Amino acid sequence: MRSSFFPAEIFDYITARAMPELPVMAELRAHTAALGEQARMQIDPYQGQVMAWLLYAFSARRVLEIGTFTGMSALWLASALYEGGELHCCDINGEWTDIAREFWAKAGMDKKIHFHLAPALETLPKFDNDFFDAVFIDADKGNYPNYIEQAHRLLRPGGLMMIDNTLWGGEVADAKAQDKITQTIRSVNDTLAADQRWRSVILPVGDGLSLAIKV
Repeated sequence: MRSSFFPAEIFDYITARAMPELPVMAELRAHTAALGEQARMQIDPYQGQVMAWLLYAFSARRVLEIGTFTGMSALWLASALYEGGELHCCDINGEWTDIAREFWAKAGMDKKIHFHLAPALETLPKFDNDFFDAVFIDADKGNYPNYIEQAHRLLRPGGLMMIDNTLWGGEVADAKAQDKITQTIRSVNDTLAADQRWRSVILPVGDGLSLAIKV
């Protein structure tokens, strides 16, 4: 997937001048492409670089991912964890996450990654308050408000929440787009901007990447 918010030349230029991909990532991208239309759910390299950089900046050791797909974002997140770090991934699709676990092992990241095959809203209550340094949300859009509430409980003060697809191909800014998912994402963006528990910003990265720090 290539970000639609940058010209191709700019996208290639900036991705070539940031953290390099892990060797297995190109193979995973090709493997995921064979899935067809679903492959568009995979994050692009620049988004992975940005998220990994943020984890370095936050000295993250405990990270949560809600929505894993074939594991590309998890590879980026796990690669940026400080010594002794752990990444917990939640997803309900065993077929896609079997691919993820195969490539995590190829990359030598499988010892850092703890996978939970169950609805995230069943898994998340099992974690203690203030447990995580960072959370990445990239799952079913209808549950974004619920995931954000869980993220607030689970993040330490000053922790980082990252939310994917918050520009939704630009549809959020198109008044003619009134489908349910677009309206949900608009509501999430508006609510997060007004919520005094967070300090947030939306970046034109990937399909829109929202960043919020827990106050």
